[in-house]
Amino acid sequence: MSTPPEAPPACPRCGSPYVEGQQYCLECGYRLGTEHGVVGVLARAWQDRFAWYPGDWIWPVLLALVIALVAGIAAALIVTSGKSSRPIHVATGPGAVQEPATPTQTATVALPTVPSGTPTGPPTTPSTPPPATTTIAAPGPGALTAWPANRNGYTVVLESIPARAGRSFAVARARAASHAGLTQVGVLDSSRYSSLHSGYYVVFSGIYSSKPAADSAATAAGGKGFAAAYSRQISH
Repeated sequence: MSTPPEAPPACPRCGSPYVEGQQYCLECGYRLGTEHGVVGVLARAWQDRFAWYPGDWIWPVLLALVIALVAGIAAALIVTSGKSSRPIHVATGPGAVQEPATPTQTATVALPTVPSGTPTGPPTTPSTPPPATTTIAAPGPGALTAWPANRNGYTVVLESIPARAGRSFAVARARAASHAGLTQVGVLDSSRYSSLHSGYYVVFSGIYSSKPAADSAATAAGGKGFAAAYSRQISH
């Protein structure tokens, strides 16, 4: 009698099977906890308290915010201590008599006035104002990119958020990814694209014409805390 094959491990949230070494559930985005270390411990602690996990990129972002907060508090304390310092006064010896300062008198000379209506100096030529210039500021961190209409290409998928979580969550995650240093970050509704599984909000980064370019960008995104990033074709 043969032994039945062992069932593959299943996601603790949605029950979908996954393979050995897989970091995230492909159906619900749950972090499977295959990694160890500080990031793995923090990720498991997050998921024990909250049903939705944004991704490993959240930890470097939170660390940067804490550093900025500490630096701001330190700068405020330095400024406050500088304002509270008092000037140093030097005392003079006894018996020193200070004479009152006598203001210097200046003579006032009345100058002849020029009759009104008499031109003085060389004639002036009206100056032409310089042409107005318009400066277009480049989008700063946190700005989102919209996928071009009727454009097929490749991109890097950072996160796939279930539609029931709401588009506002996806937009917030996209802005955080932009602050983390990724470029051309935006949100796609997977139901509008034939190459994507419907029912998700896809947080993407980059618009590429070839898959090798998207693969290279996905590797770079993994170095910035997005270990689950992968390239994907986008077609209508």
